Amino acid sequence: MENLDLIVLRALLDWRSAGKKALLATVVRTWGSSPRPVGSIMALCEDGSVVGSVSGGCIEDDLIRNFGGLKDFPLEKQSAPQFLKYGVTADEAHRFGLPCGGTLEILLEFNVAIEPLTQLISELTSGRLVTRHTDLKTGAVTLKVIAQPEALSINETVLSNTFGPEYRMLIIGAGQLSEYLATMALFNGFSVTICDPREEYRGNWKVTGVTLSSQMPDDLVQEMRLDSRSCVVALTHDPKLDDLALLDALQTKAFYVGAIGSRRNSEARRQRMIEHFGYTEESIAKLKGPVGIYIGSKTPPEVAVSVMAEILAVKNGVTLPQSAQVSYAKELL
Repeated sequence: MENLDLIVLRALLDWRSAGKKALLATVVRTWGSSPRPVGSIMALCEDGSVVGSVSGGCIEDDLIRNFGGLKDFPLEKQSAPQFLKYGVTADEAHRFGLPCGGTLEILLEFNVAIEPLTQLISELTSGRLVTRHTDLKTGAVTLKVIAQPEALSINETVLSNTFGPEYRMLIIGAGQLSEYLATMALFNGFSVTICDPREEYRGNWKVTGVTLSSQMPDDLVQEMRLDSRSCVVALTHDPKLDDLALLDALQTKAFYVGAIGSRRNSEARRQRMIEHFGYTEESIAKLKGPVGIYIGSKTPPEVAVSVMAEILAVKNGVTLPQSAQVSYAKELL
């Protein structure tokens, strides 16, 4: 499953390539609480079809009512982007289902040009990070490939919104837990690769939509060139498969590197890395283990929920309380 931005952009390109009028809506500012973050996008076709989201649904309904009939919308208003603000008053916030005190501003771009849209999708599909600059007076779009993610910015003349390639998850091990975690990762927009050189595990894999590899995990880590939108989770309990791959992953920009295991096994892994590979506590501080947040999970699907929750928290820059850490919580039991 592709990330949501790519799904929205592909739908928009399909509509425009078919000669249909369509607009792109982007959340550019929020005040107080808001249902969707700055940078969120949705596309609206002239027939009222919608892909993506800028709110919990009420604002989408309002946009459909006002702009769903783009065939009848005055053409002179379709050249320059247009700002809309929702939730200015308490009554309006209630009407549009916004949280108390929530206000958001949306930029509408009408009949987005096909050529830069095609180029943007091509760059993203190739794994590049791209900033899309929109001229607020003319609607003209320019693209720039960048090395590091940048926050959305807007001034009187230009909107700059960064789009990234898919988030990637490498799961080492093709067991039952991996199947549940892979399924959740796919639904969260990750591109998932399963690595397991053991045929007896790999041969029974059931989840579709993933890349299945028989390589040694450490070789695959090097081959994938993990970046800041990548994460690695080792689930085999086998040091011969997990350790070297984890060590290589720790030397990349992967935002999350972790391994399943008990507190005792996790500590033993750290000691192996320090004693046999010359690492220090500081150089392996990024390693998560035991992985997951403490929710009292016992079964494979519950453990997968725990692991996925921790990965999303790290991805979204959320600092979890110490009480949510598996090792800490179990010390209290």
